[in-house]
Amino acid sequence: MLMNEKIKASEVELTGLNGEDLGVMPTAEALALAKKLKVDLVCTSLMSSPPPCRLIGAGDAKREKQQAKAAERGMKVKEIRLTPQIEEHDYETKRRQAEKILQSGDAVLLVVRIKGKEGTAAKELLERLAKDLSHAGHRTSGIQLSGKQASVQLNP
Repeated sequence: MLMNEKIKASEVELTGLNGEDLGVMPTAEALALAKKLKVDLVCTSLMSSPPPCRLIGAGDAKREKQQAKAAERGMKVKEIRLTPQIEEHDYETKRRQAEKILQSGDAVLLVVRIKGKEGTAAKELLERLAKDLSHAGHRTSGIQLSGKQASVQLNP
């Protein structure tokens, strides 16, 4: 993905900030317009002539590039292990860790090890954690209780 001065084509097919078609114009003119609006000129494809370009808000181009990169490499599932008797500070640390993983575009598998009759405590812990992370990701299914562990997967 080429941006601003790195675009070498003599003219570009320009799309505005709100998706409106601005037609074919010289690259210099498109760059001047981008500078005037304080946005970036981003080339979306080099396969056609003139290349299609769009005007994108300054931070949006970088964010879009990161998301494209994350989508390209595929989503990984990262596991975070917990215990039913977790201290509040440790809970916050694990929650922040999971949030960071979800924001980077990967899924999180929250696993609670169970001994004896800790099943309900483990389920409550996972419910609370899933609720606290609902802004960063969504559950793929309900909480699975199986033998010695309870788990739930959150996708970004």
